[in-house]
Amino acid sequence: MTPRAFICGCAGPAFGSDEETFIRDASPWGLILFRRNVVDRAQMRALTARFRELTGRADAPVLIDQEGGRVQRMTAPHWNAYPAAARLSAVSDDPIVQARAAFLASRLIAHDLAEVGVTVDCAPVLDLPVDGGHEIIGDRAWGRDAETVARLGRAAAEGLIAGGVLPVFKHVPGHGRALADSHLALPVVETSREELERTDFAPFRANADLPAAMTAHVVFRAIDPDRPATLSPIVISEVVRGAIGFDGLLMSDDLSMKALSGGFRDRAEAVFAAGVDLALHCNGDPAEAAEVAASAPRLEGKSLDRAEKALARIAGERELFDPVDARAKLHATLDPQT
Repeated sequence: MTPRAFICGCAGPAFGSDEETFIRDASPWGLILFRRNVVDRAQMRALTARFRELTGRADAPVLIDQEGGRVQRMTAPHWNAYPAAARLSAVSDDPIVQARAAFLASRLIAHDLAEVGVTVDCAPVLDLPVDGGHEIIGDRAWGRDAETVARLGRAAAEGLIAGGVLPVFKHVPGHGRALADSHLALPVVETSREELERTDFAPFRANADLPAAMTAHVVFRAIDPDRPATLSPIVISEVVRGAIGFDGLLMSDDLSMKALSGGFRDRAEAVFAAGVDLALHCNGDPAEAAEVAASAPRLEGKSLDRAEKALARIAGERELFDPVDARAKLHATLDPQT
């Protein structure tokens, strides 16, 4: 049986009996992990394996946000820390050196994730920050011009794919101009569509061939003044699928963020009505998750095709990889004086 078109979280480092029953019955497409779910390698292997047992799908995706910098769910002492995107882009003025650093860091992250059964990384960030924008993006961005963000975001995505991990670029069609943190409030962008097309949308357009993306809980007043992009059929069809040209697997940002309002059944229904393929619910709250699951259709048609094509990008044999050598090369790039 095909899964339902949603991704759920869980409360802790192992599933409770109620969570196991929910996963068996609701059949989510994927599971997303946070720091509350991470202890060490053995625990993560057990958790990801158990999720796949419960779904009955050996390739059921397990997701995480492991960008580097401020956004790392797997941390010391069991995993290495990785620099934020802005630090990687600042290693040199040479575009080749920058891209090598971005690729190496992402390839090492992919190695860490694959070791513990995590197959999807919600990265890279392709948002283009502007002066005065909220710091929620900040050093998570690869640069402050569209060309740099597009180029280094692609290098990072290629590093993940090379390690057998599916990249999910975010937050389409752009969170960089937001004046609020969408975890806490609904940002509204007043910029003209022409300027957005020229700047904010450009990194996404340049990477539209990548397999998966995550939406932004941001209102673009010039395009749809009433609804954030995640819930807007206009933004999804005219901008994400249209002007940007992305036809890959599209998931929402977290439905439990305070940028959105209303019941969780309504939020999920609005996501699917907008044309988003997968609803993402992260906090592990069982009542909220049950509402999302109740609204999620079976993954079928074009959405199923997109999901299968996305996962096919990380199938097959991997090239031999020496993480010790890669870490040494990354360190030498970051600190050439040592």
